[in-house]
Formats: sequence, structure tokens, C-alpha cells
Amino acid sequence: MRKTVTNTLDPSNPDPAPDPAKLAPEAVIAQLRAMRSQIEDIAPLSQQQRNQVKQRIRKQPATVVAAAINVIGVVDNLSQAIGQPLDEVRQLQDDSLRWDAVAEEARAFLKVIEGSNLNRHQQLVLIGMQAYSIGTQLAKAPGMAVLVPHVEEVKRLKAVSRRKKATPAPQTPAPTPEPAPVPVTSTTPKA
Repeated sequence: MRKTVTNTLDPSNPDPAPDPAKLAPEAVIAQLRAMRSQIEDIAPLSQQQRNQVKQRIRKQPATVVAAAINVIGVVDNLSQAIGQPLDEVRQLQDDSLRWDAVAEEARAFLKVIEGSNLNRHQQLVLIGMQAYSIGTQLAKAPGMAVLVPHVEEVKRLKAVSRRKKATPAPQTPAPTPEPAPVPVTSTTPKA
């Protein structure tokens, strides 16, 4: 993938300012942190806690939970018995659905950021390997000895990265005990 970059400068403005609509990564981080500080009930969960909560949620489908919530509205005493007024439970249900939409949007946003950054990494790899290839050729020319240590360092690092890590020898499984012989019983009566 080759990208041609053209630099079109406005002669009346020799130092163009960056597009104010584009955010620098640090600005995005600052805005994300500001938004996080404005959201109520943020409780980070460990991976184990997340798995436990998801497991509990999976046991009861959303339709079952919604039908069970409807039971609260049938009898007034039921809301008192569980200690949750129906309007607060309905608000929690509505908030949960709306925050599901936020989570989906955040996941989509993260995928866009990750994809864009992968493209940047790919472009850097291409540029770096082009520089190494050209540098390798130029290092052979007289007067370009200054490139030799740099090219050799890249060559060394490439060799190190290609080395296979030592894999532990596969352990042979312990022999399984053979089943005990089944006694043969005769169906003929004893005399």
C-alpha cells in the first residue's frame, strides 16, 4: 500500500494550523476521562466478577425478567415486600436498555480507533522496511559508512525477533491403568 502525500501550502499562510476539528490522542483521552467522571454508578469489575455476573444474567432471559418485573405492579404489597417501588424498578430497566446502547456505541468506537491505529502501524512497518532496504543499499556506497551501524542493528533485531522461543518438551501422559479382568461366571449349576 503506497500512499502519496502532497503538500499544498497556501502561499499567503506559510504555517497552516492543524484542523481544529481533529482531536489529538491526548485530547481524546482527556475527554473520555471527563465523561467517565460525569457518569454515575461506575464500578469497575474484575474479569472474574464480570464472568460471574454474566453467568447469573444468562440464567434468566430478558423476557423472563421483564415478565417477573410486571408481577410487581399486580399487587401493591409485592413492591413493599421486595423493597423496590415499581417506578424505580421500571427506571432501572429503562436505564439498563439505554446504557446497553451506549456500550454498543463505545464498542463500535473502539473498533474504529483500533482499526485506524492498525493502519498506522502497518504504514510504519512499510516505511521502516523501505528505509532499511534503501539504507542497506546505501551503506555499501563509499562515504555512507555512517549507515552501517544502524543497518547492522536493524539486522540484529530482526534476527532476534525471528528466533523461535524454546518450547518445553511435550510431557508424555501418565500410563493409564489397564482395566481389571472381568471374572468369568458360568451359567451351569454346580453339582
